[in-house]
Amino acid sequence: MILAEPAMSRRSASIGRRPARSRSIGGASLTSSTPDALWRAPSVRLLRPAAVTCVELSRRGVLDRCSLTVPVGMRLLVVSDPEASASSLLRILAGLSRPSRGRVEIAGLRDGSAAGWGRRVAYLGPEPGIHRWMTPREALNLAAGLVKVPESDVARRIERAVCWARIPAEALDRPVSRGGPPLLQRTGFAAALIGDPEVLLLDEPLRALETHERARLLRLPGQRRTVVLASRYPASEQGLVSHVVYLRRGRVALMARVSDLEAAGQPLSARGVATLADRRAASSAPGAAHGVATRR
Repeated sequence: MILAEPAMSRRSASIGRRPARSRSIGGASLTSSTPDALWRAPSVRLLRPAAVTCVELSRRGVLDRCSLTVPVGMRLLVVSDPEASASSLLRILAGLSRPSRGRVEIAGLRDGSAAGWGRRVAYLGPEPGIHRWMTPREALNLAAGLVKVPESDVARRIERAVCWARIPAEALDRPVSRGGPPLLQRTGFAAALIGDPEVLLLDEPLRALETHERARLLRLPGQRRTVVLASRYPASEQGLVSHVVYLRRGRVALMARVSDLEAAGQPLSARGVATLADRRAASSAPGAAHGVATRR
């Protein structure tokens, strides 16, 4: 969810049942709502359902009949040329922008309202959308209200998010402006986690933080939690993502594993991703298998 531009994340499915595997770093514990033991079952992994599906999405100047399927649990990096395409795609997936054509499905649902998939998704952009006069505690209480966290569970959810984001106790009741951009971004990230979202959409997140701390925050637990991350600096996402999609002129030109880049001798960079896309396009062109030159 966002506070200024509410894309709603869902109510946690972990309430009233035994928590799944949790990950603890520096005293912070974050739990995935779906047990990883269940997700590892061969029959479930074979099905590999889609967390996000977009079909023929278009938006003038940035997307042109863009179709993409993101399986549950994937950690996907979105790189694009022009750079605005990746951000526009995430905003459409979050329900913050409307495409001129096409459709979006989250967990098989097309309804983006709170009654549909709205609460299953959280979005965090470069600006968290938190008023600078608000305190982190006020922002997190507001976030809990927006995703309708049960009142009895609000304090626990806030404590868990605060610990994961490492918001200092002395800063909880001070305006976020007093902590500068790092506190603002930590608070926005904690707010996005309040609803335990199944799908987390991140657009250039947490750039105000140090590299190692940013990486720690973005290594979220849960094999069933899906993360889609748009970045203009792909190399900074090394180790945080498993796959990369490349949008060229608004269309998907490449979908590959990060390991495919390494195998091709290409770095995780905008140029490396574009080069791999070109190579695959050339190898699949008519006549390529027979060594026939083709005009591009």
